[in-house]
Amino acid sequence: MEKHLNKDLSAQERAEALTDLMTLEEQASQLKYQADPVERLDIPAYNWWNEGLHGVARAGTATMFPQAIGMAAVFDENVIHRMAEITADEARAKYNAYSAHGDRDIYKGLTMWSPNINIFRDPLWGRGHETYGEDPFLTSRLGVAYVKGLQGDGKVLKAAACAKHFAVHSGPEAVRHEFDAVASPKDMEETYLPAFKALVEEAKVEGVMGAYNRVNGEPACASPYLMGKLREWGFDGYFVSDCWAIQDFHLHHHITDTATESAALALKQGCDINCGCTYLQALAAVEEGLADKNDIRNACVHAMRTRIRLGMFDGTTEFDNIPYDIISCGKHKAFSQECAEKSMVLLENNGILPLDRSKLKTIAVIGPNADSRLALEGNYCGTADRYITFLEGIEDAFDGCVLYSEGCHLYKDRTSGLAMAGDRYAEAIAAAENADVVIACVGLDATLEGEEGDTGNEFFSGDKKDLRLPESQRTLLERLSATGKPLVVVLTTGSSVNPEAKCDALIETWYPGQMGGKALARILFGDVSPSGKLPVTFYKNADQLPDFEDYSMENRTYRYTKDNVLYPFGYGLTYSRIECTGIAYNNGKAVVTIENKGNSDTDEVVQLYIKDTSEFAVPNVSLCGFKRVHIQKGERVTIEISVPQSAFEAVSNDGKRAVYGHKFTLYADVSQPAENSVSVEINK
Repeated sequence: MEKHLNKDLSAQERAEALTDLMTLEEQASQLKYQADPVERLDIPAYNWWNEGLHGVARAGTATMFPQAIGMAAVFDENVIHRMAEITADEARAKYNAYSAHGDRDIYKGLTMWSPNINIFRDPLWGRGHETYGEDPFLTSRLGVAYVKGLQGDGKVLKAAACAKHFAVHSGPEAVRHEFDAVASPKDMEETYLPAFKALVEEAKVEGVMGAYNRVNGEPACASPYLMGKLREWGFDGYFVSDCWAIQDFHLHHHITDTATESAALALKQGCDINCGCTYLQALAAVEEGLADKNDIRNACVHAMRTRIRLGMFDGTTEFDNIPYDIISCGKHKAFSQECAEKSMVLLENNGILPLDRSKLKTIAVIGPNADSRLALEGNYCGTADRYITFLEGIEDAFDGCVLYSEGCHLYKDRTSGLAMAGDRYAEAIAAAENADVVIACVGLDATLEGEEGDTGNEFFSGDKKDLRLPESQRTLLERLSATGKPLVVVLTTGSSVNPEAKCDALIETWYPGQMGGKALARILFGDVSPSGKLPVTFYKNADQLPDFEDYSMENRTYRYTKDNVLYPFGYGLTYSRIECTGIAYNNGKAVVTIENKGNSDTDEVVQLYIKDTSEFAVPNVSLCGFKRVHIQKGERVTIEISVPQSAFEAVSNDGKRAVYGHKFTLYADVSQPAENSVSVEINK
């Protein structure tokens, strides 16, 4: 038996043995994202590029979950873990079926380039909805849950997760290929690196992807500082560049002069796989003496090690028999719906919600996102076998009359090119005037906020220009409000937006996945209580935000912001009234008593925040624990929430993490601390 086929050996030993059977040219051919076959060694072609941000993406039909920011709003590690398990199962089923037919194309492998654990530091960033929000602790916990769910605990990895984009990457999109993200040692250790460290050390993430930008002058895909951090944390997976990021070294960052120099720099610093084409120059880099043969060998060993860990050279694996018919099966879609229900955040409610079906004859459903599939998807998504839009969900759940109007274009001043401006306003007003209640479905979609080059309109960079709705939608809401009819605004975004609407209720749906319409209808009609929480701060306006290119955390996110808050991080209403009535702390655990003093059964998220008054502490509070619970009306429940040792640590200006304080206040509530929050003093 060839040594690399011996399952009794470690993945490292097998990878080294397999790599050493290859010629240098064959080794180099494995470092492209579309790796060539090596037929004489029975190594099939393999495409490293696959996506699984909220379900398997871009590979045909798959279960589509809420976008990552919506999954973050659930505030539940178990939910994220299960979503990732389903994603891995469907990825395996697809891989098994496609490879059996010789199809080894892009998006059909087992190396999923997810999750995106960048910190959503600025609400203008278009890709923020791919993340788990603005808080390092929440991002770390959800990211770890995702990786463990995706990779599984079998003899081989079910799929391989990839933490991206390492590091300090959160816009602006328009200059990401040339931008130098300057961050202090304190901000690096306190905000930008913790989630990556957690995924490497705790979750054993198999892949890490570098970012386009520079970090304090060093290109992220070839940074001695960042690569040193990975070694410090014990990372032993593969490192991949962001797509075509290595060519930025010479084309935009101007730290090298040629593609050959760029390939050499990336190889020598430890970038194993090139998503792009610059590693076509890898052999030339060796010939010119810019890189060594061992640089190519080391990268190839890392690549083969991951493929071995995925069982690709084992003949058979425990995951070979995952049936193809699990893909988007009823059970998976039901869980997607559950995720959507738990993700939606009720921001305002004067008592109009939940709607009483028995008292309504006609509902007007109005707005550019009312019947939009794009509003369900977000980006990096697959193709659902069925979509239920907000309009369809409401129609299915209500036996009375539903009047529909698009109302306006998502951002243009007319819906038809030949019409006059405002061509759907009259229809919208007529529908509102003839209804008992108006459901206005407004917001954005991934054509307005997303990745650079993906949006396809005047918002081309992908980033938002401000925090307002497009003018067409602002006008629509003003006219609907003027009718005097009860108005429920359904806001569909992936980020902080101020709808500036006079309404009776406001609910944030994010991009809720294929079952989003049914989930919304169940919330509107009270079949389920809303229970999502904001994983980002919603700000009043963009004028008071720091400069977009400033990576200092000063006045950013709930831990540092001074004012300008519309809705705070962690905020979200339910249809009941849950109060935390007691807290105790002992040996790393908080014991919290909660009571449902309202009239509805509901899920609620109990949140722990810590206040440290030492010299290097963040100026506000920090999330240090959370737990989603279901509590019936009139019920009183006591729960335990672990508080990590890191909650008591602060970071000095030179980046040293330690316990500097002696007295801490630990708060428990269903939101950030307020006057009626329960608290306990802790001495260290």
